Amino acid sequence: MTAATDLRSLSVQDYHRMVAAGILAADERVELIEGQLYTMAAKGTAHSAAVTRIDRVLSRLLVGRALLRFQDPVQLNDFSEPEPDVAVVHIDPLDYEDHHPTPGEIFLLIEVADSTLRRDRDLKVPLYGRSGIAEYWILDVQERCLYVFRQPEAEGYGVEQKLNEGDAIAPLTFPDCEITVREFLRSSIVE
Repeated sequence: MTAATDLRSLSVQDYHRMVAAGILAADERVELIEGQLYTMAAKGTAHSAAVTRIDRVLSRLLVGRALLRFQDPVQLNDFSEPEPDVAVVHIDPLDYEDHHPTPGEIFLLIEVADSTLRRDRDLKVPLYGRSGIAEYWILDVQERCLYVFRQPEAEGYGVEQKLNEGDAIAPLTFPDCEITVREFLRSSIVE
């Protein structure tokens, strides 16, 4: 007898039914990517602090222009509903009460990598690019740099940049909102 090697891909609807049936807890730290469930890494203090800094900076710059969502789902297609650390999305009158943001409603996705750089690059770059996400950033808190991905294409992104903490960048959709990478990182000055 031969062992089955085919895996069944879960749809977003299957995933939601599993939560509704109690198979998965509503607060279970998993995300659906290309039909497979992935356990999300525990959030360490460096990760949480970086998300707080990103919130502070982007909230100030984008007030009234975009909605910021933190570690909430985005629905990329029928088989992927990841939970990026930060999603900068269109303002919605219902605050996305009736659906999760979809690619056409997403300006920018940001992941904070403390221990997840490989997954954020190898798994999410191709997924976000294929889904047409215009811009994706990975803040690497260990190496104190920001990876920027632009020009989505079938295999990922056509343009990738690595910015160091002294470098500045503005989101494509908000070119007047310049941010220095250092603003997202812990101060290197110890008092």
